[in-house]
Amino acid sequence: MNHVEEERVKNTYKYSEVSHFQMGDGFTRNMEPVKTGRIFLAAVAANLSAFVVGTCLGWTSPVGPKLKAEDTSDSPLSKPINAEEDAWISSLIAIGALIAPFVAGPLADRIGRKWVLLSSSVFFVIASILNMVATDVVVLYCSRLIQGFGVGFVMTVTPMYVGEIATDSVRGATGSLMQLFIVSGILYVYAIGPYVSYQALQWCCIVTPIIFDAVFFFMPESPYYFAGKGRKTDALRSLQFLRGQSAEAVHDEMAEIQANVEEAMANKGTIMDLFKNSGNRKALFICAGLIAFQQLSGINVVLFNSQSIFASANTGLDPAVATIIIGCVQVASSGLTPIVADRLGRKIMLLTSASVMTLGLAALGAFFYMQLEVGDISSVAWMPVPALIVYNIVYCTGFGPLPWAVLGEMFPANIKSVASSMVASTCWILGFVVTRWYPALDALGSYYAFWLFAIFCVVAFFFVLFVVMETKGLSLQEIQDRLNGKTK
Repeated sequence: MNHVEEERVKNTYKYSEVSHFQMGDGFTRNMEPVKTGRIFLAAVAANLSAFVVGTCLGWTSPVGPKLKAEDTSDSPLSKPINAEEDAWISSLIAIGALIAPFVAGPLADRIGRKWVLLSSSVFFVIASILNMVATDVVVLYCSRLIQGFGVGFVMTVTPMYVGEIATDSVRGATGSLMQLFIVSGILYVYAIGPYVSYQALQWCCIVTPIIFDAVFFFMPESPYYFAGKGRKTDALRSLQFLRGQSAEAVHDEMAEIQANVEEAMANKGTIMDLFKNSGNRKALFICAGLIAFQQLSGINVVLFNSQSIFASANTGLDPAVATIIIGCVQVASSGLTPIVADRLGRKIMLLTSASVMTLGLAALGAFFYMQLEVGDISSVAWMPVPALIVYNIVYCTGFGPLPWAVLGEMFPANIKSVASSMVASTCWILGFVVTRWYPALDALGSYYAFWLFAIFCVVAFFFVLFVVMETKGLSLQEIQDRLNGKTK
């Protein structure tokens, strides 16, 4: 860096009361508009990793019937899998995703958010190769565990990266993109899986992380990470790219980022700091609670077993087609969230999501109860499809994306990676419990499982109503002030 550039960077970080920023008429000379399109470009590129996650989450729905079929001509295994093996294949991804955040969080602070996300693709590629060469169910167990590591990397670091590159006005929208890309990845395998061979599906899955790396490689690192490493020139360039503005125009924001990072570095957070500070405790309780209810709503059961659920319901509609319909509904409804998240606010959307999910799950449970106890269900054979459509719409506009968006904005910089690791692990502990033991509950009667999920959604409604704070339109510092009881 030459002398002129050093001086420019140094001047960019200095506050000046009589600087060239103020004109005699009281207006600011450099009122350059923020080019939010660049923020969304970087956020979309980062969330291509979430698309890959979606292919992993939806993988068992089309693959499960192939692995369980008596005819093993389209299965890599020599014999059909049983219910126990099916449960492990569905749930082991959660174990990998549970462990990974404790590596991904610290690694994001050491080598950067960008490189951790790029490295997640290694896990997905290895897992796809194992799926291709598998001849024993143990190999599929290993591949699902490795997929889980990649999922844990992505879902820990993506909210962190997107939360740090966005402005206050679009953080809710950009934070909601992850759910849209996850369900798009799910739809991808739902639509392809039933109509291609097992091996062809693995090739379709292996290309997605490669495309993500090719696109995201050209995006900037978070300016917060660069500032924390003392790389002020790189931080300034990153912020200029993301805002589409000159160095002078991003002066105030860059100075605020630098001040926040310096304070965070001076007060380097540990896991104990999550519990010592009342604001951090409240943030952890809110984020962990939202993530817990996200999993206890039964979403992974629906995602992993959609085709089997429709086959059991015997609605007369091809289970593969019904599953694709659900996938389309998920994508369409998730597309609404970035548009309305910063208009309606997080809280009202979460309340709506919890209440309507309750109705959808209760209706689904009632259908399976009548199927088992009454027998003749011809008059209500239509019920499962609209019940799951309603459930998926409100999940994808509320409890799907918003807990992750809230996680990206609730914690101060010095403990964000630690907090993200803990909350992401909470997600996958419960994800494993729900998916691993759903078959046992289903054996007693599917209605037990869906009614239990409905009860959890009722509890979630009151949790949001009385515990969750609204973050719409607040800066990261204002959120911290409110969490700590500081008001202006």
